[in-house]
Amino acid sequence: MSSPVTVSVDVPQSRADVYAYLDVMANHEAFTDHILTEWRVSGPATGVGAKADVVTKSGGMSDPATIEVIEVEDGRMIRERNWGAKGKRVATGTYVLSDLPDGGTHIEFTFAFEQVPAREKPLVPLMRRMIRKGNERSMERLAEQLAGVHAAA
Repeated sequence: MSSPVTVSVDVPQSRADVYAYLDVMANHEAFTDHILTEWRVSGPATGVGAKADVVTKSGGMSDPATIEVIEVEDGRMIRERNWGAKGKRVATGTYVLSDLPDGGTHIEFTFAFEQVPAREKPLVPLMRRMIRKGNERSMERLAEQLAGVHAAA
């Protein structure tokens, strides 16, 4: 549909530790609650079928949405599908983890629209900019969360 939005961050934690953190849907609230609020998780705590009902807030608007893990590659990739606009807006969010040469993990998150309601199509370029900004902040906050988790361990 439109080109995906990809953001990334490098963290000192191991790929296994990062994956273990991201695999728990409830952990995502801590680094995304600036754009996703009113979290209600359901289904399994981890893996395919883990689900969250949230309210997206962006550009002064809010919209209920559902996020569900639809595919995983243990230790490397987590793909979520999300539905908003009463099911008319569909997108995927994919985390891909890779080892950094000197240790640590490169975390890449790609958000891609699959379907957008006709009335929103003219807004997609603006939506992509807001999504990039929100997701860049999420990656910064994810790095902070991971540092806190491992400092406490």
